[in-house]
Amino acid sequence: MRAMKLRTAYPLFFMTLLLVTGRALATELPDFTHLVESYSPAVVNISTKQKRDMGSRFKREFQIPDLPPNSPFNDFFEHFFGDRLGQGPGQERERDAQSLGSGFIVSADGYILTNYHVVEGADEILIRLSDHREFVAETVGSDKRSDVAVLKIDANDLPVVSIGSASELKVGEWVLAIGSPFGFDHTVTAGIVSAKGRSLPNENYVPFIQTDVAINPGNSGGPLFDLDGRVVGINSQIYSRTGGFMGLSFAIPIEMAMNVADQLRTNGRVSRGWLGVLIQDVTRELADSFGMRHPHGALISKVLPGSPAEKAGLQAGDVILEFNDKPIYNSSMLPPLVGSSRVDRPARLLIQRAGATQVLQVNIGELPAEEELAEGHAGPAKVEGDQLGLVVSDLTPQLREQLGLAADVSGVVVDEVRPGAASAAGVRSGDVIQMINSRPISNAGDFEQQVAALAPGKTTAILVLRQAGPIFLALRVPE
Repeated sequence: MRAMKLRTAYPLFFMTLLLVTGRALATELPDFTHLVESYSPAVVNISTKQKRDMGSRFKREFQIPDLPPNSPFNDFFEHFFGDRLGQGPGQERERDAQSLGSGFIVSADGYILTNYHVVEGADEILIRLSDHREFVAETVGSDKRSDVAVLKIDANDLPVVSIGSASELKVGEWVLAIGSPFGFDHTVTAGIVSAKGRSLPNENYVPFIQTDVAINPGNSGGPLFDLDGRVVGINSQIYSRTGGFMGLSFAIPIEMAMNVADQLRTNGRVSRGWLGVLIQDVTRELADSFGMRHPHGALISKVLPGSPAEKAGLQAGDVILEFNDKPIYNSSMLPPLVGSSRVDRPARLLIQRAGATQVLQVNIGELPAEEELAEGHAGPAKVEGDQLGLVVSDLTPQLREQLGLAADVSGVVVDEVRPGAASAAGVRSGDVIQMINSRPISNAGDFEQQVAALAPGKTTAILVLRQAGPIFLALRVPE
């Protein structure tokens, strides 16, 4: 009888345990309803209009030339293609192209934050609030490098968001997005913080917040909230092979966005710190060649002429280990730290050079315009070799002119790459070898001397210059 009671009690016990556990888990899941009710009115839908000359586009596609006004061919083209050229009855030469995005109100008098790419090239920006009121907005300022834009509408007593801190976010924390994906106003999606400080191609100055929140076209410019209802980021980009959401979304940290917005409102432009170096990651092979225990830091592949880095004595081959006492684990960590530094203020750099560490002080400059930087980075490069499987030659004035190199560029040009150590390291014909084993190469004689001094079986770093810029390669010397 007692055994029967125990058999009856066990199922009841486990059912009770499952119910209690289920309720406990349910209570731990976040409830976003209060957050959405409180802050969704401050999220806006943004639509833009851009005039496009349809006639010019049609002419370009079909290679139709511009004809004189009195040309007899004008009647022919207008008769058969007038509607496409924008010259037919009732047709306009310009048609509206529309785009959709999101934004959020940061002040009750009508200032709105969104992405630069949402309003880029817009002739008209239309803001729609949650209560269906519509306003035409003006652009206060925009910054392509951070993908942030500030808009203003003529209104007062508007609902506003609460600004939080992205630096306090933890990986695994719940976050929520409100926006207008595909034009569906005030759509709410949630997820977790997947990573912090992500660097994306061509976005060196933004340490993105990575999430798995469902973000789609139209969400751009909308807010990313934490569980306290504070905005911690601006939803900016997705990583996708299809154009739709695939579980990887990226948001601009709100501290950076607000700093950019304040500068745009105050000065109409954004000032960023600048060091003036080209950098790359330290690979395991390069770390071994530099005598480092493990790969870390930002390896300088080029110091731009006249830059703060050059004035401070930084050199190609230096590895930046710390910036203002903050460790640099990979090269993507350095640009945001430099960019957020105040101009004309000293910064402390811990570097490794020739196997030893040292501290340098550099006076941070202001980041030049993209056009000026492009000029400073430009320049094809070539290299040469011998027992490594290379055939090299000196850089002559004619070669410099042919390759578009400045007169002060030194090194040797690679004329031919044969099977061997250099080929395995990734050296290409047309590269310019500028440094071997931390020693500069001025001519073919220097090159031959440095190659002869390499220890067999060891890995050494060589600096080569290419059209895309300078890069270090790890080369294993044959035994």
